[in-house]
Amino acid sequence: MEPIASLVKVSIPNYLSGLPIPNTIGGWFRLGVRDWLSLVPPTALLAGLGYMSYCTFCPEATKSIKVVVNRKIKKDLPKVVDFIDVEDLTEKAVFCRCWKSKNWPYCDGAHAAHNNETCDNVGPLIITKKQ
Repeated sequence: MEPIASLVKVSIPNYLSGLPIPNTIGGWFRLGVRDWLSLVPPTALLAGLGYMSYCTFCPEATKSIKVVVNRKIKKDLPKVVDFIDVEDLTEKAVFCRCWKSKNWPYCDGAHAAHNNETCDNVGPLIITKKQ
């Protein structure tokens, strides 16, 4: 615990006091290349902390990345909809929910490889007929 206390009480204040932060706006224009380079690490640290805080407190703003689930099935349609008559089913029907099946809309077990790659737990939809 002593090294952490020394870091917080001695090292960081000494480091911050040695930074070339000018007292006036015009002082920023008189900084040399070496002064600007010494300001890069604390600026990067503050920017990183600010970005992590932004991601933590504004999670909706960082969800702009769109992930496509269906990468190949009926891509020419605006929405994939399949109708299957219950009367056409045998005793049991197994439908794909991972969008990876080569036998769409029926499951061919492709979710197993998908689950191994992505640590997901998706499985098929199984419909059975009552006898």
